[in-house]
Amino acid sequence: MNSPWFQWVVAVLAAWRVAHLVAHEDGPFDVVVALRKRAGAGGLGRMMDCPYCLSMWAAAPLAWWMANTFTTGVVLWLAIAGGACLLEYGVAALRTPP
Repeated sequence: MNSPWFQWVVAVLAAWRVAHLVAHEDGPFDVVVALRKRAGAGGLGRMMDCPYCLSMWAAAPLAWWMANTFTTGVVLWLAIAGGACLLEYGVAALRTPP
């Protein structure tokens, strides 16, 4: 279970889940939607509406946790965020009628 691939896949899923939750869902007890309203239309509010932007922020602590060097951390950060973006793109495509 400690395979690097398994850890990476779990990190991608976790980053996507957080990004999708914040960008597209109300959250438990409408907490996330209240935070988005409070953030407003400024930079933070726009970032909270973008799952691709959020995936970068969600991936950063996961990459830091998994990496043993700075260079590996940067590569993991981009790989996790990229995987989360691909997952978001795929989910959005499934929701859009052909």
